[in-house]
Amino acid sequence: MSTQPVTLMVARRVARGRYQDFMHWLDEGRELAADFPGYLGSGVLAPPPGDDQYQIIFRFQDDRTLARWEHSASRRAWLNRGAGLFESPQEQRATGIDGWFSAPGPRTPPRWKQAIAIWLAFFPVSLLFQFIFGEALASLPLVPRTLANTLMLTPVMVFFFIPLVTRLLAPWLQAQPGRKWRLRVRRG
Repeated sequence: MSTQPVTLMVARRVARGRYQDFMHWLDEGRELAADFPGYLGSGVLAPPPGDDQYQIIFRFQDDRTLARWEHSASRRAWLNRGAGLFESPQEQRATGIDGWFSAPGPRTPPRWKQAIAIWLAFFPVSLLFQFIFGEALASLPLVPRTLANTLMLTPVMVFFFIPLVTRLLAPWLQAQPGRKWRLRVRRG
């Protein structure tokens, strides 16, 4: 069992005509998980246009705390209440930083690709943060200013921007070594 943070990624396709019920059910599940010891956070990635498969991410302190939540009676009851709201459930576990990069592909990308993806998420968000809050925080000493930056940016990055960037870059991140990768731009 791992003692590192563990990410459970769940993919679920919304059943036809059940979108509102599905979204309410998802919110209920996230609130339920938040009540369990070891819970670190969760997020939902909406599908791209024309798709109906949502990615739900649950992070726990370690394998043991995730297992407690997974095998709990309250989670089983929640899953039973979701019957008929989704199709084709798929689950995948990841440990540490690899959790950001292990879905939807079959293998973890090389660290250099992971570093580029993280930087592509961090740079614009950090720049925007500095543009908005930089002047207000400039008078603070270095340690409190850095503390404020990291306290505000880390959750936003971990639960939204890094998963978003890794999803957008998935074809490149999961590309076979030696194969050419092309960015495809849709024209409307």
